[in-house]
Amino acid sequence: MTVLDTRALNRATLARQLLLDRADVPALDAVAHLCGLQAQEPQEPFAGLWSRLRAFGPAMLSDLLTERRVVRTHLMRRTVHLLTAADALAWRARHDAMLRQRVLGTYRRELDGVDLDELAAAGRAVMADDEPRTMTELAKAVAGRWPEPGPRPLGEMLVAALVPMAQLPPRGLWRTRAGVRNLRLSSWLGREIDPPAPEGADPVGASLVRRYLAAFGPAAAADVRAWSGLAGLPAAVAAIREELVTFRDERGRVLLDLPGAPRPDPDTPAPVRFLPAFDNALLGYHDRGRIVDDAHRGLSVTGARVVLVDGRVAATWIAEAGTVTVTPLRDLPSADRAAVTEEGQALASFLSDGDSDRVRIA
Repeated sequence: MTVLDTRALNRATLARQLLLDRADVPALDAVAHLCGLQAQEPQEPFAGLWSRLRAFGPAMLSDLLTERRVVRTHLMRRTVHLLTAADALAWRARHDAMLRQRVLGTYRRELDGVDLDELAAAGRAVMADDEPRTMTELAKAVAGRWPEPGPRPLGEMLVAALVPMAQLPPRGLWRTRAGVRNLRLSSWLGREIDPPAPEGADPVGASLVRRYLAAFGPAAAADVRAWSGLAGLPAAVAAIREELVTFRDERGRVLLDLPGAPRPDPDTPAPVRFLPAFDNALLGYHDRGRIVDDAHRGLSVTGARVVLVDGRVAATWIAEAGTVTVTPLRDLPSADRAAVTEEGQALASFLSDGDSDRVRIA
């Protein structure tokens, strides 16, 4: 079995994540290819797509949200993701059990004794009038039946797990600050979510594995589970196993992949890329060593924005008052500093709508 070293996996990840070369595809196609973008920080997907697409403008994503072709909703790992409408409707039922368990993992004591099916029915009844509500408003509407848990546990269980919801614009629009207003996903998108598969079948699981490998592979089964948060995927992997090719990494783990997917030469040059907080390229794996050193692994879960130099996390960045400030995590040779400055200037111009291209390397 061919062994893929860390650099080979790095270049494959960059290619799949549209970070080796910016892609000439519509924003909707990019969101679909990436299996969604993590989006609990509403403005971050704009920088994520800018780093991946040629000629990307903020209105392209804002328009997709207002036209209901992409949607903000809780899905993978119970985090808010930006997904195509088609994927949100197709994948939501497969995530139901995981979403419940993730909320219970936080509020098990508070929700002890609450019949979750009854709570779900009560939440759906409140939302049946198709009026957008905040999480607190929904929780208060059912609190008379369940006064003990308090609004936060009830609200999070309803909004993140029991009643499939969309977070409505203007939340998530370019340079817009707005609170979260929720509406049933089916009401916002105009059709019901796809029903669960019959017992013993898992077509959505198999589709998720294929789609994940197209955007993140080669990868181990543990990586798919870490990205999705889903149990039961080994059976889905087994069902499509004959379609896949296998490799090993330097630790001996078996890696799965699609036969025709890009696996560039490890010596392929990798341009500087600025990634937003909680980017797919970092959070999409159980073993993140292909893109970030162990010493800096924590950056991927603290919401730090990072800079890739030669394909690896080499700095963090922030943007304030029209200036992109870069803080290196190691010494950067002069050529790398020049490349970081050039890409940072372009990012500063994008974030400021052309008002500034200031970059500072701390």
